[in-house]
Amino acid sequence: MRNVKSEVLTSLSRAIIEIWKKTALKKIVLSKPDAIDEIKSVITPVIISGEEVLQKETFSKDNKAYHYNICNDFQDQLYKLFNSYGQINVLSTAGQIQYMKSKSGKETLIGDKKVLNALSNVDETVVANGNNKQKNYLLTGNEDFLKKLGISDASGRIHDKMQSKFRQINKFLEHIDSIRDKLPSDKINVYDLCCGKSYLSFATYHYFKSILMVNVKMVCIDLKADVIEYCKNVADRIGFNDMEFICMDINKYEMKEKPHLVISLHACDIATDIVLNKASSNGADVILSTPCCHHELNHTLNCKTLDFVSKHSMLRQKMCDALTDALRLLKLESLGYKVDALEFIDPEDTPKNIMLRAIKKKSVNKEKLAELTYEYNKTKEFLLGL
Repeated sequence: MRNVKSEVLTSLSRAIIEIWKKTALKKIVLSKPDAIDEIKSVITPVIISGEEVLQKETFSKDNKAYHYNICNDFQDQLYKLFNSYGQINVLSTAGQIQYMKSKSGKETLIGDKKVLNALSNVDETVVANGNNKQKNYLLTGNEDFLKKLGISDASGRIHDKMQSKFRQINKFLEHIDSIRDKLPSDKINVYDLCCGKSYLSFATYHYFKSILMVNVKMVCIDLKADVIEYCKNVADRIGFNDMEFICMDINKYEMKEKPHLVISLHACDIATDIVLNKASSNGADVILSTPCCHHELNHTLNCKTLDFVSKHSMLRQKMCDALTDALRLLKLESLGYKVDALEFIDPEDTPKNIMLRAIKKKSVNKEKLAELTYEYNKTKEFLLGL
């Protein structure tokens, strides 16, 4: 424990109480813990027995989550808790505050004065969740497929270690819900390429079949034979009869019916490019893809102009990640799609949180597409030194 009295932590604790009193506190993220078995903790306002308190949720390395309620002496308790962490991020409707402590013991507090000064002009308030309040998700946890996939138990309670996956699945369905009007109203053909354990496949099928009550045909493809066999068995057990699971290379698969929606979660490296190419070449109406493991451009980048960035390995990777996804979107745009890069899920749940969304345009300007194709080709030449 860091037992030396810290004026910086005292100021931080005092500032948080002021923010909370103004109902502007969203959450506090505590990272770089002293405890070796802990990953991080998150503090949020909650209501318990009609009283608003601060609840600390600690995530451990054994995939468990522990809760601790701060019910009185808030400022002192916050100070004591903060002593065990090297970094603290405070998120509020008035802005963010960051506390950092170096290995040498130097403390830095950024943004506290700016946030406190902005409190009086903030109209947005944060409503604390009830302790047992059901969040407004499309799924509840009581769905049969979630139980069979091990997301929830027999009573519908989400397992602690699957909370992040449950939020991810629901967020993905929200993205699908937002493009519902871009898909047919009678029968929908959906393809999940590089489907893995098919959490999103089952959720998507359930969304169309059980929530919207429309006909859906779903084809899920992956190279792992054991995973495909497992998913087949789950689909049979819960009566998802219009789901087909195929074990093969997605690059070799020929789509038998026009794809209305193509989805893909965390296809590694160039597998994402194969997914996007397969979807666009078959005229998919909507493509939702979250890339993973951007390695190709990092290995082939050859651009003197960008050497001032690429000479730093960490910055090179981040730059290549962004450039790769930007190129992918530019390519899709040149093929007649309206494209967006969206935040898929809270980055605290996964750093792989970028979703590429492409919606096929009903009409296109051929000259504009030609200009975009030229821009795409010239950009590749620039980055690869061709």
